[in-house]
Amino acid sequence: MSNYRRPRLPGARIFFTVNLADRGSNLLVREVEALRDAVRRTRAERPFQIDAWVVLPDHMHCIWQLPEGDADYSTRWSVIKARFSRGMPHSPRRASHVVRREHGLWQRRFWEHHLRDDEDWRAHMRYCWFNPVRHGLADHLWDWPFSSVHRDRTLVEEVRHECAPYGLL
Repeated sequence: MSNYRRPRLPGARIFFTVNLADRGSNLLVREVEALRDAVRRTRAERPFQIDAWVVLPDHMHCIWQLPEGDADYSTRWSVIKARFSRGMPHSPRRASHVVRREHGLWQRRFWEHHLRDDEDWRAHMRYCWFNPVRHGLADHLWDWPFSSVHRDRTLVEEVRHECAPYGLL
């Protein structure tokens, strides 16, 4: 078994990519309310700030700010994935899923990047905002309904000059 060493920086801002096991699925947008409920319930127990979040059919990207003194993002993801999975119909599982008590909906790991500074944060915010356009799911970032870009409209306007090269505003 691999031994993944992840940074443990209390209060960090972190960019995540989390994928479904079936990369051709549309489960996340089809069941977005169940995902929102899993996140909401987890945040009530283990708070974190959401700077950005975009849900695509088979994966999602987000930026979290952890509370001061708290570096445990792995447990938060485990709980979110488990809560979401419990509400979904069981899919065929491999023996390894059964042994680990997994539903088999998610890729086991997630990708994380600890944001180094404000420029790194802005770059990853833009990445979240423009990802649906990049994947051909929307013509403009405002057209994708499963994105925090709608909440962040003022911030997008503030960095409009940084977004202009993408030609999507």
